[in-house]
Amino acid sequence: MRGFSGAIEDRLAIRERIESYNDAVFRHDADDWAECWAEDAQWNVAGYEASGRTAIRDLWVKLMANYAQVSMFVNHGALAVDGDRADSRCYIIEMQKKQDGGEMLLSGRYDDRLKRDADGAWRFVSRSYTVLHVKG
Repeated sequence: MRGFSGAIEDRLAIRERIESYNDAVFRHDADDWAECWAEDAQWNVAGYEASGRTAIRDLWVKLMANYAQVSMFVNHGALAVDGDRADSRCYIIEMQKKQDGGEMLLSGRYDDRLKRDADGAWRFVSRSYTVLHVKG
């Protein structure tokens, strides 16, 4: 996948979904974060995998308990919309402050698949995170 293709309205809605995801991370809001996922979604992050929105939310809550704050900033690399399905690649800078006071700076890449649900909202069907660089 390279570049950006598909209806601009869909591309905007997907970008807003990704940005809503990041906003929920900043706010530590598990319910808003979970709304970004389809009911039958798959998540792969840091060696962990979860299937289904409820299991994904539970894993996120468990992982986020280790952090006092996580700040995520996104840069979109590619986005291809085909009807009610889409593939996306974006890059993330994360600043993490752990509960024990330790801090880390990471960069990573998300490879995503999304679908438009019956209610018209775009949600993640799969999201896979690859760490590209860690400092701290």
